[in-house]
Amino acid sequence: MAKYRMVRTDFWKNPIVLEEMTPEDKYFYLYLLTNSNTTQIGIYKITKKQIAFDLGYSIEGVNSLMERFIHHHKVIRYNPETRELAIKNWGKDNLQKAGKPVMDCIFSELKEVEDTSLIQYVSEPIQKQEIRSLYISFCEQVTMVIDQEDIDQEEDHTYLDTDSEELEDVIPTGHLENQHQKALYLDIENHSDMGNPLQKNQKDVKEIIEFWDANGFGFTNVNAKQQLLSWLDDSSFLQPKEMILKAMNIACANNKRRLTYVVGILKNWENESLLTIEEIESYHENQRPVLKHKQSTQTFPAGRAIPAGFELDLTAGEE
Repeated sequence: MAKYRMVRTDFWKNPIVLEEMTPEDKYFYLYLLTNSNTTQIGIYKITKKQIAFDLGYSIEGVNSLMERFIHHHKVIRYNPETRELAIKNWGKDNLQKAGKPVMDCIFSELKEVEDTSLIQYVSEPIQKQEIRSLYISFCEQVTMVIDQEDIDQEEDHTYLDTDSEELEDVIPTGHLENQHQKALYLDIENHSDMGNPLQKNQKDVKEIIEFWDANGFGFTNVNAKQQLLSWLDDSSFLQPKEMILKAMNIACANNKRRLTYVVGILKNWENESLLTIEEIESYHENQRPVLKHKQSTQTFPAGRAIPAGFELDLTAGEE
């Protein structure tokens, strides 16, 4: 990591900085570009607590600024789970020259990124094709590795639970504020990677995305959301939205908030030709073991009853 960061003089001519940012915004933006956690790739780990300490702000103040920069200025993204922050125009402003030392540094730092959707986010404005290709190829490579690891972990654990009565009343845990949800949905809707699913069934798509984000499946995992949304159009379900939400409910109840687990449930239902919620409920009802009737504890005598008045003579027949 370099011991200094350069800020181009064009920073002050940027229309967003010039016309939309307050003095506090400009101060905060300069901090994001130059603090000690910054890297060569424009993606770095930093906690809100550290930002508050460095700038002398409260946590609430930092949260407010972060929301403003994510949803209003749209110049950064932040993953609260991995504590990774990405600066959208970092590559455009700082990665204009390639060469082996630069490429080696970029490669080594990209390997440390946990949320690969941030790599895609930063790569889009990069003008140097060689560097941009490295970002994209590395992002695809890492995504394939992560998906394969999830498949290996879950291939023997697809959902086949016959005692799921308690799952019928599962209540989603946690809800984002309405304003935050709306901003997030619009952001995802405009994301170029989401493709055709977002052009159809907008209400169903929004409901699934809101459930995903509110229940801890991965707030910024756009690739996983895209794969899950494809089940709306590419599955044989008669009630695709309801089936997807039920599978996610089951994943929450089993504390398996991963795409591969949800897809495993959906595939199992398709293999069993369970295409509606009613068919699933009927299937599990039939699979429940029938309780055996308790056997009566009353005993019955064996053989014929001895006639009343009968006397046993042991000497009879000995003459």
